[in-house]
Amino acid sequence: MAMTAQVKAELATIKVTKPSCRKAEVAATLRFAGGLHIVSGRIVIEAELDTGAAARRLRTEIADVFGHPSDLVIVNGSGLRRGTRYIVRVIKEGEALARQTGLIDSRGRPARGLPAQVVSGGLDECVSAWRGAFLAHGSLTEPGRSMALEVTCPGPEAALALVGAARRLGISAKAREVRNVDRVVIRDGDAIGQLLTRLGAHESLLAWEERRMRREVRASANRLANFDDANLRRSARAAVAAGARVERALEILGDQVPDHLKAAGLLRIENKQASLEELGQLHNPQLTKDAVAGRIRRLLATADKRAAELGIPNTEANLSPDMLEDAE
Repeated sequence: MAMTAQVKAELATIKVTKPSCRKAEVAATLRFAGGLHIVSGRIVIEAELDTGAAARRLRTEIADVFGHPSDLVIVNGSGLRRGTRYIVRVIKEGEALARQTGLIDSRGRPARGLPAQVVSGGLDECVSAWRGAFLAHGSLTEPGRSMALEVTCPGPEAALALVGAARRLGISAKAREVRNVDRVVIRDGDAIGQLLTRLGAHESLLAWEERRMRREVRASANRLANFDDANLRRSARAAVAAGARVERALEILGDQVPDHLKAAGLLRIENKQASLEELGQLHNPQLTKDAVAGRIRRLLATADKRAAELGIPNTEANLSPDMLEDAE
């Protein structure tokens, strides 16, 4: 997941000055990476992030924008969860921060989607919400057939709110449930590029687009190579089939074959995998490929006509079904 780490590292360095945008980013980060816990009767907020830069950014924003202190706990990976995790914990002022960021409503009930101030905010707030969500639980796969920008969501309401924010930015995203986990996914390459631009990940976008272009060029080259390969194999089989028909034609006609048709036929038999152009160059004097093709065609037609008169198998008698298909 090299692209994911690169994007998150760049997003963690972006300077945001507008207070409402900073609040929207913190709210989204806490919503997508965090959880509310009741400890000794009071609310504690925990946000689990996978990069130290994102954790430091969150702590700074919580302190600067909301004025609350926080703790940072580093958990080393073990078992199934190998990566290091960074937990930002707000204990003393957890309930106040939860109310300020919309994690709980006025009655103290946990919010299920994104806070109202984010959902009803402007386009800048939508961008900040997406930035926070990606820093919390986003991923970007390498360009290719299964490329995707994806955010794991805490529930279907949060997923739909994030899809709505993307729609307001003119970006098509889809919410889906995979193995009981809600996700928001963007698969279109242009839409991914558009979102990265909106988020401010310009360096990451350049790297991603370069890999995307390189992969597309490689895929096109492979398709052309496979197409050429198939054509060459088909041409070779067709030439072998033509050689077998010419042998049968010479058997049918015997001494009655005209010399110029016989010469073209013998060239075909002696050079079964050569192209018509190559046969023309071998002929003395040299002929065009159309002239060679015409002489071989007349030889086969003459032999088939003679075979019909004699009531014997024609020039296609010794061809297999595959050879018959290639000879057509």
